[in-house]
Amino acid sequence: MAEKGILERATFAAGDTIFKEGDAGDKAYVVQSGAVEIVKNIDGKDIVLGTIDQGGIFGEMALIDDQPRMASALAREGTTLIVVSRTLFTAKLAKTDPFIRGLLNIFAENIRNMSNKAGA
Repeated sequence: MAEKGILERATFAAGDTIFKEGDAGDKAYVVQSGAVEIVKNIDGKDIVLGTIDQGGIFGEMALIDDQPRMASALAREGTTLIVVSRTLFTAKLAKTDPFIRGLLNIFAENIRNMSNKAGA
């Protein structure tokens, strides 16, 4: 599924699962083409939280705070993704101002808390 080059790419057909809610997260993704739906199971129902279109990034929360995936990601149509590995993400983050890194952690914690309350 993955194509090697300067950046790793992965392709998915419509309906394919990219990752599932609760999975460990070791990658983030940038949509090169196509679209991805972010889906959360709330009270036994799959709720579409949003759609990530070309140029959008998703899956980054698990890299920021090293927690399981908050939602599932499904290809809405034929989709090509650029894979951002934990190693690349960590290297980029290490070059960031400590204040910005702290803000990212606060944002991630706030988003997870809101998500947990929504599912409660």
